[in-house]
Amino acid sequence: MESTRQQKINRVIEEELAEVFRKQASESGMKGVLVTVSAVRVTPDLSIAKVYISIFPKENRGKIYEEIKENTAVYRKYIGNKLGKILRVIPSLNFFLDTNLDDVEIIEKELKGLGNNPKL
Repeated sequence: MESTRQQKINRVIEEELAEVFRKQASESGMKGVLVTVSAVRVTPDLSIAKVYISIFPKENRGKIYEEIKENTAVYRKYIGNKLGKILRVIPSLNFFLDTNLDDVEIIEKELKGLGNNPKL
């Protein structure tokens, strides 16, 4: 069970990173690329933040994910500037790909295929 403080920190980190990714996508000129922060989970001691991100389209996922991981220190510094007054220690950021929407898409395709099957 997350504390209220953890939930607040999760929400603030999620909002700030979402804004950073939105700005980076528009400034880099990468049309049609979308990076979303689906969830942030901070440990009880607030030292580590697990950040779950979705990247669309799938073709660019690997390259963009590697760039994000390489720039983790930059994102942490940005978060530190935003949260420095309310946190003693800025959490280290661990990024993970969130593929839930891909899984949903696969399941939907399978279900549509079953719906066309006259044997059922």
